[in-house]
Amino acid sequence: MTAMGGQLCDEVIEAALDNGVKVLMKPQHRSPIVTCWACYRVGSRNDPQGRTGSSHWTEHMLFKGTARWGKGEIPRELSKRGGYFNGFTSEDETVYFETLPSEHLDLALDIESDMMMNALFDAEEFEAERTVIIAEREGAENQPLYLLAEQVRATAYDIHPYRVPIIGWKCDLRAISREELLEHYRTFYAPNNCTLVLVGDFDPDRTLERAHSYFGSAPRQAPPAEPRAEEPAQSGERRVLVKKPGTASYVIAAFHAPKASHEETAALLVADAILGGARGIGMGGSAHLGITSRLYRALVETKLAVSAGCFFRLSVDPGLIMIFATVRQGVQSDQVEQALRKELMNLAEKPVEEAELEKARRQIEAQWAYSLDGVTGQAYGLSLADRLESCRLLDELRSKALQVGRDEVAQVARKYLHADNMTIGHFIPS
Repeated sequence: MTAMGGQLCDEVIEAALDNGVKVLMKPQHRSPIVTCWACYRVGSRNDPQGRTGSSHWTEHMLFKGTARWGKGEIPRELSKRGGYFNGFTSEDETVYFETLPSEHLDLALDIESDMMMNALFDAEEFEAERTVIIAEREGAENQPLYLLAEQVRATAYDIHPYRVPIIGWKCDLRAISREELLEHYRTFYAPNNCTLVLVGDFDPDRTLERAHSYFGSAPRQAPPAEPRAEEPAQSGERRVLVKKPGTASYVIAAFHAPKASHEETAALLVADAILGGARGIGMGGSAHLGITSRLYRALVETKLAVSAGCFFRLSVDPGLIMIFATVRQGVQSDQVEQALRKELMNLAEKPVEEAELEKARRQIEAQWAYSLDGVTGQAYGLSLADRLESCRLLDELRSKALQVGRDEVAQVARKYLHADNMTIGHFIPS
């Protein structure tokens, strides 16, 4: 075992089981609580063509229990001990976790190892979940902003699987068979495709022994194939128009951006904070800080929009920066688009004042600190950083962001936030 330095990564111990399970442990003894995360390197980017939504659906099925843990027993057993259980699927990973009193850590290890090897995929439950997920999909389609964002993303990407929604396309959800979903589970829920993250009050040597005991019988498998699609550079502006019943108009602009581990990501995080206000990492953070941002001042304070913001998601492969606005009643969406374009031009052409730059840096520092506080938030950060590159990545990005200069902000704005790299979408209520 080797200890690694850093901040989030400070005092993290990395180990590996014989079958390939990667283990990240961060002992903390401030309170008798521990969180246990099983993180699988599979998300919607790994869904096969014609089977979109498989990763998300598999996550749903694991909540249905195993041969030993019947439906509903896992949350019931955790609740009795003062703990809780959850999970989520993103474009890049699927995660399950328990946070509970540290004396019951073995229960979490038992649950996660059994879910890795022995999920049931009961035929009746599988069909019932098909109905649930299609209803979830249809509910999302009734939200104009979701529908527009989905269409903008699908238009911005030509070939990369990030163009596909995490929940999947409805035609695939109707057609996927139980055997196909079982194949997806068996392919990706392998020990050598999993990182086990533990943060809290535990002894690392004993915990590693217990992890060997619970996970050691899972057989190593051939590594799953990675997507080979590389999105070509966009060579001109793309436009999306969606007309459906609704009560408001929306505008979304999406720009191709580099992957999280790219050298320019830190500068883009600062540009994102200047435009829309800094955000936390995943599990927490304070209220959105956008009310002092450029987009808020340019769109909301001028009465063109009722809300506006910017979102840059850290991703394994090159992703998107997305700017969104809810158009004020009586205003044309084209007016919002023109004001948005002007702000992007200003960022690229006019040097950022040092006070505004420092505000963005400090927002990032504070929001990341808020969201990575507590054992659950830290485990989320470690799982995300490990999936993106290594557990050091978020520490490195934070340090770099605090050193970003005004010239770097203007440079990335010119390079990425321009018309030829933009997909612009309007939702107009019909």
